[in-house]
Amino acid sequence: MNFLFKEEPEHYGYDRLVEDGRTSWFGVRNPVAQKHLRSVKKGDRIFYYHTGKEKAVVAIAKGAGAAYPDPADTTGRLSAVDIVPVKKLKRPVTLAEIKADKAFAGFELVRIPRLSVMPVPDKLWARIEDMARESV
Repeated sequence: MNFLFKEEPEHYGYDRLVEDGRTSWFGVRNPVAQKHLRSVKKGDRIFYYHTGKEKAVVAIAKGAGAAYPDPADTTGRLSAVDIVPVKKLKRPVTLAEIKADKAFAGFELVRIPRLSVMPVPDKLWARIEDMARESV
């Protein structure tokens, strides 16, 4: 499967993931985002999306394993997953570009902007990769 994970670049940008080589994605509280997070398996592709001022897909990571109990959660209900970096996109694909493309009309990134973990259908994954290769 394919996913998109959102993060503030000031908190944990993609470059930091590259430096660290691996990280645990935890602290996700939204029930829908948790459902998606629990679906991540080893090798699943993940678009790394910088929120805040950037609002753009900047890179690709991948799942390093299956979801496991979030170590920061005392209730035992939340999950976490480890991810590893793959590569930066040739150029970031902005939220404005995604919103302007009718192919993304039903995409969670457009419909549910506060959702921090979401699936990305294969067709939309390919479209974002194509957009990253195009000149602006």
